[in-house]
Amino acid sequence: MKTGFPKKLLAWYRLNARDLPWRRTRDPYKIWVSEVMLQQTTVAAVIPYYQRWIKLFPKVEAVAAAPTERILRAWQGLGDYQRARNLQAAARGIVRDYKGKVPRTPEALSALPGFGPYTTGAVLSIAFDRRVPIIDANIRRVMMRQLGVEGQAAPAVDTKVRAHLEKIMPVKGNAVFNQAMMELGALVCRSREPLCNICPVRRTCRAFTTGRQELIPRPKKLTVKQVKAAIAVIRRNGKYLIQRRPDKGLLAGLWEFPGGKIGPRESARQALEREVREETGASLTSAKPWFNVKHYYTQFCVDLNVWLCTVNGAPRLAPHQKWVDVRKLTEYPMPSGSAKIAEAITHPARTINLSLTNNRESGIFTYIINIVEMESYL
Repeated sequence: MKTGFPKKLLAWYRLNARDLPWRRTRDPYKIWVSEVMLQQTTVAAVIPYYQRWIKLFPKVEAVAAAPTERILRAWQGLGDYQRARNLQAAARGIVRDYKGKVPRTPEALSALPGFGPYTTGAVLSIAFDRRVPIIDANIRRVMMRQLGVEGQAAPAVDTKVRAHLEKIMPVKGNAVFNQAMMELGALVCRSREPLCNICPVRRTCRAFTTGRQELIPRPKKLTVKQVKAAIAVIRRNGKYLIQRRPDKGLLAGLWEFPGGKIGPRESARQALEREVREETGASLTSAKPWFNVKHYYTQFCVDLNVWLCTVNGAPRLAPHQKWVDVRKLTEYPMPSGSAKIAEAITHPARTINLSLTNNRESGIFTYIINIVEMESYL
Protein backbone atom coordinates (compact mmCIF):
# COMPACT_ATOMS: atom_id res chain seq x y z
CA MET A 1 0.00 0.00 0.00
CA LYS A 2 2.89 2.37 0.77
CA THR A 3 3.89 2.67 -2.90
CA GLY A 4 0.92 1.34 -4.83
CA PHE A 5 -1.73 3.46 -3.14
CA PRO A 6 -0.29 6.92 -4.00
CA LYS A 7 0.54 5.88 -7.55
CA LYS A 8 -2.95 4.61 -8.32
CA LEU A 9 -4.62 7.49 -6.51
CA LEU A 10 -2.66 10.18 -8.37
CA ALA A 11 -3.20 8.49 -11.74
CA TRP A 12 -6.94 8.49 -11.07
CA TYR A 13 -6.88 12.12 -9.95
CA ARG A 14 -5.13 13.30 -13.11
CA LEU A 15 -8.00 11.89 -15.16
CA ASN A 16 -10.94 12.72 -12.89
CA ALA A 17 -10.17 15.88 -10.90
CA ARG A 18 -12.84 18.54 -11.12
CA ASP A 19 -11.83 21.90 -12.55
CA LEU A 20 -12.38 24.10 -9.49
CA PRO A 21 -11.32 27.76 -9.35
CA TRP A 22 -9.11 27.37 -6.28
CA ARG A 23 -7.21 24.55 -8.00
CA ARG A 24 -5.96 26.97 -10.65
CA THR A 25 -3.73 28.79 -8.20
CA ARG A 26 -0.96 28.20 -5.67
CA ASP A 27 -1.69 31.53 -3.95
CA PRO A 28 -1.85 30.58 -0.24
CA TYR A 29 -4.37 33.34 0.47
CA LYS A 30 -6.85 32.06 -2.15
CA ILE A 31 -6.37 28.45 -1.06
CA TRP A 32 -6.94 29.49 2.55
CA VAL A 33 -10.19 31.29 1.65
CA SER A 34 -11.49 28.26 -0.26
CA GLU A 35 -10.69 25.87 2.60
CA VAL A 36 -12.49 28.04 5.15
CA MET A 37 -15.55 28.31 2.90
CA LEU A 38 -15.60 24.57 2.21
CA GLN A 39 -15.58 23.57 5.86
CA GLN A 40 -19.37 23.57 6.21
CA THR A 41 -20.60 24.04 2.64
CA THR A 42 -20.74 21.95 -0.53
CA VAL A 43 -18.37 22.58 -3.43
CA ALA A 44 -21.18 23.61 -5.78
CA ALA A 45 -22.48 26.17 -3.30
CA VAL A 46 -19.03 27.58 -2.53
CA ILE A 47 -17.91 28.31 -6.12
CA PRO A 48 -19.95 31.51 -6.68
CA TYR A 49 -19.17 32.79 -3.17
CA TYR A 50 -15.47 32.16 -3.67
CA GLN A 51 -15.39 33.87 -7.06
CA ARG A 52 -17.26 36.90 -5.72
CA TRP A 53 -15.03 37.07 -2.63
CA ILE A 54 -11.82 37.06 -4.68
CA LYS A 55 -13.17 39.89 -6.84
CA LEU A 56 -14.03 41.93 -3.76
CA PHE A 57 -10.91 41.03 -1.80
CA PRO A 58 -8.18 39.92 -4.24
CA LYS A 59 -5.41 40.04 -1.61
CA VAL A 60 -4.95 39.59 2.12
CA GLU A 61 -4.56 43.34 2.52
CA ALA A 62 -8.05 43.93 1.12
CA VAL A 63 -9.61 41.65 3.73
CA ALA A 64 -7.63 43.28 6.53
CA ALA A 65 -8.62 46.81 5.47
CA ALA A 66 -12.32 46.18 4.77
CA PRO A 67 -15.02 47.19 7.28
CA THR A 68 -16.23 44.14 9.15
CA GLU A 69 -19.79 44.79 7.94
CA ARG A 70 -18.59 44.43 4.34
CA ILE A 71 -16.84 41.17 5.17
CA LEU A 72 -20.00 39.78 6.75
CA ARG A 73 -22.18 40.88 3.81
CA ALA A 74 -19.84 39.07 1.40
CA TRP A 75 -20.08 35.98 3.62
CA GLN A 76 -23.88 36.09 3.86
CA GLY A 77 -25.36 32.75 2.86
CA LEU A 78 -22.37 30.63 3.90
CA GLY A 79 -23.40 30.44 7.56
CA ASP A 80 -21.25 30.41 10.71
CA TYR A 81 -20.14 34.03 10.52
CA GLN A 82 -17.40 33.39 13.06
CA ARG A 83 -15.42 31.87 10.19
CA ALA A 84 -15.55 35.21 8.38
CA ARG A 85 -14.56 37.13 11.50
CA ASN A 86 -11.65 34.78 12.10
CA LEU A 87 -10.61 35.13 8.48
CA GLN A 88 -10.43 38.90 8.80
CA ALA A 89 -8.67 38.74 12.17
CA ALA A 90 -6.06 36.39 10.71
CA ALA A 91 -5.66 38.63 7.65
CA ARG A 92 -4.96 41.61 9.90
CA GLY A 93 -2.40 39.58 11.82
CA ILE A 94 -0.70 38.54 8.56
CA VAL A 95 -0.54 42.16 7.36
CA ARG A 96 0.75 43.36 10.73
CA ASP A 97 3.27 40.63 11.47
CA TYR A 98 4.20 39.12 8.10
CA LYS A 99 3.94 42.05 5.67
CA GLY A 100 0.91 40.51 3.98
CA LYS A 101 2.60 37.17 3.25
CA VAL A 102 0.86 34.04 4.52
CA PRO A 103 3.46 32.32 6.75
CA ARG A 104 4.92 28.98 5.71
CA THR A 105 5.42 27.30 9.09
CA PRO A 106 2.88 25.31 11.12
CA GLU A 107 3.81 27.21 14.27
CA ALA A 108 3.06 30.61 12.71
CA LEU A 109 -0.12 29.51 10.93
CA SER A 110 -1.64 27.67 13.88
CA ALA A 111 -1.23 30.81 16.01
CA LEU A 112 -3.57 32.77 13.72
CA PRO A 113 -7.34 32.96 14.44
CA GLY A 114 -9.31 30.18 12.74
CA PHE A 115 -6.27 28.08 11.83
CA GLY A 116 -7.00 24.70 13.36
CA PRO A 117 -5.09 21.52 12.42
CA TYR A 118 -7.04 20.98 9.20
CA THR A 119 -6.80 24.52 7.79
CA THR A 120 -3.14 24.74 8.79
CA GLY A 121 -2.33 21.44 7.09
CA ALA A 122 -4.36 22.28 3.99
CA VAL A 123 -2.58 25.59 3.40
CA LEU A 124 0.86 24.15 4.12
CA SER A 125 0.42 21.15 1.84
CA ILE A 126 -1.63 22.61 -1.02
CA ALA A 127 0.00 26.05 -1.23
CA PHE A 128 3.55 25.18 -0.16
CA ASP A 129 3.69 21.44 -0.94
CA ARG A 130 4.70 20.63 2.63
CA ARG A 131 4.52 16.94 3.60
CA VAL A 132 1.69 17.42 6.09
CA PRO A 133 -1.23 14.96 6.35
CA ILE A 134 -4.65 16.56 6.58
CA ILE A 135 -7.85 14.99 7.78
CA ASP A 136 -11.29 16.14 6.74
CA ALA A 137 -14.48 14.07 6.59
CA ASN A 138 -13.63 12.73 3.13
CA ILE A 139 -10.05 11.73 3.92
CA ARG A 140 -11.06 10.23 7.25
CA ARG A 141 -13.73 8.10 5.56
CA VAL A 142 -11.35 6.89 2.83
CA MET A 143 -8.70 5.85 5.31
CA MET A 144 -11.09 4.29 7.81
CA ARG A 145 -12.39 2.08 5.02
CA GLN A 146 -8.92 1.30 3.72
CA LEU A 147 -7.80 0.24 7.19
CA GLY A 148 -11.10 -1.35 8.20
CA VAL A 149 -11.34 0.90 11.28
CA GLU A 150 -14.74 0.49 12.92
CA GLY A 151 -16.60 3.17 14.86
CA GLN A 152 -17.18 6.88 14.39
CA ALA A 153 -14.94 9.91 14.08
CA ALA A 154 -12.92 10.31 17.27
CA PRO A 155 -9.45 11.59 18.28
CA ALA A 156 -8.14 8.02 18.51
CA VAL A 157 -9.35 7.30 14.98
CA ASP A 158 -7.72 10.46 13.63
CA THR A 159 -4.47 9.53 15.34
CA LYS A 160 -4.47 6.17 13.57
CA VAL A 161 -5.43 7.74 10.22
CA ARG A 162 -2.76 10.44 10.51
CA ALA A 163 -0.07 7.89 11.36
CA HIS A 164 -0.95 5.83 8.30
CA LEU A 165 -1.06 8.87 6.03
CA GLU A 166 2.43 9.80 7.17
CA LYS A 167 3.62 6.37 6.01
CA ILE A 168 2.08 6.45 2.53
CA MET A 169 2.36 10.13 1.54
CA PRO A 170 4.90 10.74 -1.24
CA VAL A 171 8.09 12.66 -0.50
CA LYS A 172 7.06 15.38 -2.96
CA GLY A 173 3.78 16.32 -4.59
CA ASN A 174 1.61 16.40 -1.49
CA ALA A 175 -0.30 19.42 -2.77
CA VAL A 176 -1.78 17.02 -5.30
CA PHE A 177 -1.90 13.98 -3.00
CA ASN A 178 -4.07 15.65 -0.36
CA GLN A 179 -6.44 17.08 -2.96
CA ALA A 180 -6.65 13.66 -4.61
CA MET A 181 -7.58 12.09 -1.27
CA MET A 182 -10.36 14.64 -0.75
CA GLU A 183 -11.57 14.20 -4.33
CA LEU A 184 -11.70 10.42 -3.98
CA GLY A 185 -13.85 10.75 -0.87
CA ALA A 186 -16.15 13.30 -2.50
CA LEU A 187 -16.69 11.53 -5.84
CA VAL A 188 -16.15 7.82 -5.23
CA CYS A 189 -15.71 6.81 -1.59
CA ARG A 190 -18.93 8.58 -0.65
CA SER A 191 -20.57 8.28 2.75
CA ARG A 192 -23.56 6.57 1.16
CA GLU A 193 -23.66 4.52 -2.02
CA PRO A 194 -19.87 4.46 -2.58
CA LEU A 195 -18.83 3.67 -6.16
CA CYS A 196 -16.36 0.94 -5.32
CA ASN A 197 -16.19 -0.54 -8.80
CA ILE A 198 -14.55 2.61 -10.16
CA CYS A 199 -12.32 3.17 -7.11
CA PRO A 200 -8.62 3.06 -8.04
CA VAL A 201 -7.57 1.73 -4.61
CA ARG A 202 -10.25 -0.86 -3.89
CA ARG A 203 -7.64 -3.66 -3.95
CA THR A 204 -6.21 -2.43 -0.64
CA CYS A 205 -9.56 -1.54 0.96
CA ARG A 206 -10.50 -3.81 3.87
CA ALA A 207 -14.04 -2.45 3.99
CA PHE A 208 -14.56 -3.37 0.33
CA THR A 209 -13.31 -6.92 0.75
CA THR A 210 -15.64 -7.48 3.71
CA GLY A 211 -18.65 -5.62 2.28
CA ARG A 212 -18.79 -3.09 5.12
CA GLN A 213 -18.31 0.16 3.22
CA GLU A 214 -21.53 1.72 4.43
CA LEU A 215 -20.92 0.65 8.02
CA ILE A 216 -17.57 2.46 8.13
CA PRO A 217 -17.66 5.02 9.61
CA ARG A 218 -20.47 3.64 11.77
CA PRO A 219 -23.78 5.49 11.26
CA LYS A 220 -25.17 7.19 14.34
CA LYS A 221 -28.32 5.10 14.15
CA LEU A 222 -28.00 1.56 12.92
CA THR A 223 -30.92 -0.82 12.38
CA VAL A 224 -29.94 -3.60 9.99
CA LYS A 225 -32.62 -5.50 8.10
CA GLN A 226 -31.61 -8.83 6.54
CA VAL A 227 -32.49 -9.22 2.85
CA LYS A 228 -31.82 -12.07 0.42
CA ALA A 229 -31.79 -11.63 -3.34
CA ALA A 230 -31.23 -13.77 -6.41
CA ILE A 231 -28.79 -12.41 -8.98
CA ALA A 232 -28.29 -13.82 -12.46
CA VAL A 233 -25.09 -13.24 -14.52
CA ILE A 234 -25.98 -13.48 -18.32
CA ARG A 235 -23.28 -13.40 -20.96
CA ARG A 236 -23.95 -13.22 -24.68
CA ASN A 237 -21.24 -12.90 -27.32
CA GLY A 238 -18.73 -11.80 -24.72
CA LYS A 239 -21.00 -9.10 -23.30
CA TYR A 240 -22.99 -8.88 -20.08
CA LEU A 241 -26.48 -7.58 -19.47
CA ILE A 242 -26.72 -4.63 -17.07
CA GLN A 243 -29.37 -1.99 -16.48
CA ARG A 244 -29.56 1.53 -15.13
CA ARG A 245 -31.65 2.46 -12.11
CA PRO A 246 -34.11 5.40 -12.22
CA ASP A 247 -32.70 8.92 -11.88
CA LYS A 248 -34.53 9.42 -8.59
CA GLY A 249 -34.76 7.29 -5.47
CA LEU A 250 -32.44 4.76 -3.88
CA LEU A 251 -29.13 4.23 -5.74
CA ALA A 252 -30.37 6.64 -8.41
CA GLY A 253 -28.69 6.40 -11.80
CA LEU A 254 -26.37 3.52 -10.89
CA TRP A 255 -25.96 0.42 -13.04
CA GLU A 256 -26.69 -3.07 -11.80
CA PHE A 257 -27.52 -6.59 -12.92
CA PRO A 258 -31.16 -7.78 -13.32
CA GLY A 259 -32.60 -9.60 -10.28
CA GLY A 260 -34.39 -9.01 -7.02
CA LYS A 261 -35.61 -10.06 -3.63
CA ILE A 262 -36.28 -13.69 -2.78
CA GLY A 263 -39.86 -13.91 -1.56
CA PRO A 264 -40.82 -15.53 1.76
CA ARG A 265 -42.18 -18.64 0.02
CA GLU A 266 -39.62 -18.78 -2.79
CA SER A 267 -36.37 -20.62 -3.24
CA ALA A 268 -33.42 -18.73 -4.72
CA ARG A 269 -33.90 -20.61 -8.01
CA GLN A 270 -37.61 -19.73 -8.16
CA ALA A 271 -36.88 -16.06 -7.52
CA LEU A 272 -34.17 -16.13 -10.17
CA GLU A 273 -36.55 -17.53 -12.79
CA ARG A 274 -39.23 -14.98 -11.92
CA GLU A 275 -36.88 -11.99 -12.00
CA VAL A 276 -35.29 -12.95 -15.32
CA ARG A 277 -38.72 -13.44 -16.88
CA GLU A 278 -40.08 -10.15 -15.51
CA GLU A 279 -37.05 -8.05 -16.39
CA THR A 280 -35.96 -9.52 -19.72
CA GLY A 281 -38.98 -11.43 -21.04
CA ALA A 282 -36.75 -14.51 -21.46
CA SER A 283 -36.78 -17.83 -19.65
CA LEU A 284 -33.86 -19.64 -18.09
CA THR A 285 -32.37 -22.60 -19.90
CA SER A 286 -29.72 -23.20 -17.25
CA ALA A 287 -28.72 -21.71 -13.92
CA LYS A 288 -25.83 -22.75 -11.70
CA PRO A 289 -24.98 -21.19 -8.32
CA TRP A 290 -21.70 -19.30 -8.48
CA PHE A 291 -21.09 -17.57 -5.14
CA ASN A 292 -22.74 -15.43 -2.48
CA VAL A 293 -21.92 -11.80 -1.74
CA LYS A 294 -22.99 -10.26 1.53
CA HIS A 295 -22.99 -6.48 1.56
CA TYR A 296 -23.94 -4.09 4.34
CA TYR A 297 -25.83 -0.90 3.64
CA THR A 298 -26.79 1.68 6.23
CA GLN A 299 -30.15 0.12 7.09
CA PHE A 300 -29.97 -3.39 5.67
CA CYS A 301 -27.68 -6.28 4.87
CA VAL A 302 -28.13 -7.89 1.46
CA ASP A 303 -27.15 -11.49 0.79
CA LEU A 304 -26.81 -11.74 -3.00
CA ASN A 305 -27.14 -15.27 -4.38
CA VAL A 306 -25.25 -15.02 -7.67
CA TRP A 307 -26.02 -17.49 -10.47
CA LEU A 308 -24.41 -18.23 -13.83
CA CYS A 309 -27.26 -18.37 -16.31
CA THR A 310 -28.22 -18.91 -19.90
CA VAL A 311 -31.56 -17.91 -21.35
CA ASN A 312 -33.80 -18.99 -24.16
CA GLY A 313 -33.17 -16.69 -27.11
CA ALA A 314 -32.09 -13.05 -26.94
CA PRO A 315 -33.62 -11.09 -24.05
CA ARG A 316 -35.60 -8.02 -25.05
CA LEU A 317 -33.85 -4.83 -24.04
CA ALA A 318 -35.59 -1.85 -22.48
CA PRO A 319 -34.08 1.64 -22.94
CA HIS A 320 -32.37 1.40 -19.55
CA GLN A 321 -30.68 -1.94 -20.34
CA LYS A 322 -27.60 -2.71 -22.41
CA TRP A 323 -25.01 -5.35 -23.23
CA VAL A 324 -21.54 -4.36 -22.03
CA ASP A 325 -18.20 -5.80 -23.04
CA VAL A 326 -16.29 -7.41 -20.17
CA ARG A 327 -13.46 -4.90 -20.63
CA LYS A 328 -15.87 -2.02 -20.05
CA LEU A 329 -17.91 -3.53 -17.24
CA THR A 330 -16.07 -1.89 -14.35
CA GLU A 331 -16.35 1.54 -16.00
CA TYR A 332 -20.04 1.76 -15.10
CA PRO A 333 -20.84 3.17 -11.63
CA MET A 334 -22.59 0.45 -9.61
CA PRO A 335 -23.88 -0.11 -6.08
CA SER A 336 -21.26 -1.81 -3.96
CA GLY A 337 -22.87 -5.26 -4.06
CA SER A 338 -23.11 -5.23 -7.85
CA ALA A 339 -19.57 -3.85 -8.05
CA LYS A 340 -18.30 -6.97 -6.30
CA ILE A 341 -20.02 -9.15 -8.87
CA ALA A 342 -18.50 -7.12 -11.70
CA GLU A 343 -15.12 -7.54 -10.00
CA ALA A 344 -15.61 -11.29 -9.91
CA ILE A 345 -16.44 -11.33 -13.61
CA THR A 346 -13.51 -9.21 -14.73
CA HIS A 347 -11.03 -10.89 -12.37
CA PRO A 348 -12.35 -14.45 -11.82
CA ALA A 349 -9.18 -15.57 -10.06
CA ARG A 350 -9.98 -13.09 -7.29
CA THR A 351 -13.58 -14.22 -6.88
CA ILE A 352 -12.95 -16.21 -3.72
CA ASN A 353 -11.58 -13.08 -2.03
CA LEU A 354 -14.82 -11.25 -2.70
CA SER A 355 -17.30 -13.90 -1.64
CA LEU A 356 -18.37 -15.55 1.58
CA THR A 357 -18.99 -18.84 -0.18
CA ASN A 358 -17.69 -19.92 -3.57
CA ASN A 359 -19.53 -22.54 -5.58
CA ARG A 360 -18.09 -21.54 -8.95
CA GLU A 361 -17.80 -24.44 -11.34
CA SER A 362 -14.51 -24.35 -13.22
CA GLY A 363 -14.58 -23.31 -16.83
CA ILE A 364 -18.00 -21.61 -16.72
CA PHE A 365 -17.97 -18.06 -18.00
CA THR A 366 -21.59 -17.75 -19.12
CA TYR A 367 -22.67 -15.11 -16.62
CA ILE A 368 -26.02 -13.42 -16.22
CA ILE A 369 -25.92 -11.06 -13.32
CA ASN A 370 -29.35 -10.19 -12.09
CA ILE A 371 -29.17 -6.62 -10.93
CA VAL A 372 -30.77 -6.22 -7.58
CA GLU A 373 -33.74 -3.89 -7.33
CA MET A 374 -32.77 -2.44 -3.96
CA GLU A 375 -35.98 -0.52 -3.44
CA SER A 376 -37.98 -3.71 -3.60
CA TYR A 377 -35.96 -5.05 -0.67
CA LEU A 378 -37.31 -2.54 1.81
